[in-house]
Amino acid sequence: MYRSCFRRYASTFSLRYTTKNEPILDYRQGSKELKQVQTALDEYKSKVTRIPCIVDGKEIWTSNTQKQVLPFDHKHVLAEYCYADGPLLQKAIESAVQNQYKWDLLPIEQRANIFLKAADIAADFKWRSRLVATTMLGQGKTVFQAEIDAACELVDFWRFNAQHLASAMAYQPISTKDSDNSYIHRGLEGFVATISPFNFTAIGGNLASAPALMGNTVVWKPSDTALLSSYVVYQILEEAGLPPGVIQFVPSQGEEFGRKITQSPDLAAITFTGSTKTFKTLWKWVADNLDNYRTFPRLIGECGGKNFHLVHPTADLTTVVNGTVRSSFEYSGQKCSACSRLYIPRSLSKEFFSQMKTILTDQLRIDTPLKFDTFTSAVIDRASFNRIKAYIDYARSSSSAKIVIGGEYDDSVGYYIQPTVIEVTDSKDKLMKEEIFGPVATVYVYDDNKFDETVDLVNQTSNYALTGSIFCQDKKILEKTRQRLINAAGNLYLNDKSTGSVVNQQPFGGARLSGTNDKAGGPHYIFRFSSPLAIKNMKEPLKTFKHVSME
Repeated sequence: MYRSCFRRYASTFSLRYTTKNEPILDYRQGSKELKQVQTALDEYKSKVTRIPCIVDGKEIWTSNTQKQVLPFDHKHVLAEYCYADGPLLQKAIESAVQNQYKWDLLPIEQRANIFLKAADIAADFKWRSRLVATTMLGQGKTVFQAEIDAACELVDFWRFNAQHLASAMAYQPISTKDSDNSYIHRGLEGFVATISPFNFTAIGGNLASAPALMGNTVVWKPSDTALLSSYVVYQILEEAGLPPGVIQFVPSQGEEFGRKITQSPDLAAITFTGSTKTFKTLWKWVADNLDNYRTFPRLIGECGGKNFHLVHPTADLTTVVNGTVRSSFEYSGQKCSACSRLYIPRSLSKEFFSQMKTILTDQLRIDTPLKFDTFTSAVIDRASFNRIKAYIDYARSSSSAKIVIGGEYDDSVGYYIQPTVIEVTDSKDKLMKEEIFGPVATVYVYDDNKFDETVDLVNQTSNYALTGSIFCQDKKILEKTRQRLINAAGNLYLNDKSTGSVVNQQPFGGARLSGTNDKAGGPHYIFRFSSPLAIKNMKEPLKTFKHVSME
């Protein structure tokens, strides 16, 4: 049934397939891409898009309807969708399991070509503008942030996953005069559950499609606050020829989805991006059901971070300031990699705070992303607003913390929190340890002669190890510090901000409580969804059971 869905197009998979990163469009005033995205913004903003559950390619509505609103204008409803209930989730799981065998039998080249086709579609103006527009509206990203995410990174994931697969397929085991030996990549037996976050459209697309590329069928729960852009990703995959039932699109209530997938004996893997607390809960539920599974489920998780900027007295302060503004406050600090704790030497602290205050209070527009000179906009929803607000209120009342810049918030129109910089005198304050996931950066000022002790603080203060940056112009000290912080981050930046990883340039992921560090965008990620089969084919009949030594 699946062969009929395959179509030829420009990007074609082979064992020699290679690619490059998708170019970032500028969206200059009067440019074609800006006109296209403005048209798409007007279209989606003028209507309420209805988004069904999709199981085996069929649109299904339940009675539990929900609404996605604009985070920067929460009275404006962008989309209406429904939650899959228990019976529908069970149907999606059973269908995924039933469909997996036939999908896995489809030649790898044909599967890969579907995702390469999807990349070509997403890169074209028509669908690119839809991806960017729905990410701007639904997730509150500026046009640049939406472009590097929903367009470039998504396209890169689809293309580089195919390249990494091609490279791996070049391997074949040694054959001998007695036997021909081969090695093939199979999908996992059962189904893969995907739980994707709000903050990157591309992550949702990759979490759902990477397992499918490897021959798996997927039950995908997109984030409630990224529903519309996730739906556009699904539509692109359909347009590219993805057969019905390979990816089941099932928005759901979080706990019900988690319980349902972990109770299924056919669970093969969970691929997840979200909070450490939720990932721990899923892991516990898997452990509770371990005796019921046909196979050991694989858990692939990218979780939180308490990402650091460690500044040495020799650092270039302009780089530190500009890098911190971008890392801590682009997309309102809602990137997994955003800097949220800084260690600044006393000799640079006064000028650091002065330059930061000038930029944050005088030079940044914090407004609707529909104004193209906006630097950042509202946070994603009321729960996030209330959580971040609570940390700011804590700092305002704490004897060991002082709000140096910002601290204002207003949810009357959108969930707006001003970029906030807090100075603490206690290096182990909870503002230095706990993930806030918002536009709040906490600074600890250390004495210049205590840099070595400060390196230990960086390594020991937080249980996370996602990203971090070291700013230092002394190469020997920089290298020594890098070695000492070898386990403090999964992505380490030297004299650069802690955000901005690019597919196949800086494969992304962290360890400790930041996740399983499987490095999405790198060469090994897709093989978490493969169960290889080694085959030995004897050339001649076995004529005796005796070894030569027995004769």
